[in-house]
Amino acid sequence: MLSFLLLSVAAPTDLALLDRAAEIFAGARQGEPGGPAAPIDRRLRLSACGSSPEFTWRTDAHDAIVIRCPDMKGWRIFVSVRPLPAPPEVQQAAAVKEVKEEPVIRRGDFVTLEASDKGFAVSADGVAMADAAPGERLQVKIEGAKHPVQAIAMEAGKATLPGW
Repeated sequence: MLSFLLLSVAAPTDLALLDRAAEIFAGARQGEPGGPAAPIDRRLRLSACGSSPEFTWRTDAHDAIVIRCPDMKGWRIFVSVRPLPAPPEVQQAAAVKEVKEEPVIRRGDFVTLEASDKGFAVSADGVAMADAAPGERLQVKIEGAKHPVQAIAMEAGKATLPGW
């Protein structure tokens, strides 16, 4: 049935037929999870396609459908897809992830900012400008510097530069 619909699109491009073909390709009706989010914009004036338009997913995430006319001077449009709800186990994992760790550095704390590699180590003392849990970024004001430095909280009173 999909090929019949696509072959009938070869005449001047009928956006309603492309909408229906996108629904068939996605496996869900327009507005439903997994289906096209909205109809193709009716203001588009797509030239006639000499062969059947091709339908592919934009990415493996299936967040948009790419409809392309394979002619030499064909056109290409993107159709947004409504996301599918996450499975319950993924929702539970996300809920667990949302539980924030307690900050190990609090705004106003004195912080030793460190960066080291093979053969060298550099450190500077500063004052935290925000709360941060381990692994979170924060700004550290170093005396004499014009601007605060971005750092990553490691443990109480210790932070490192990103990338070190």
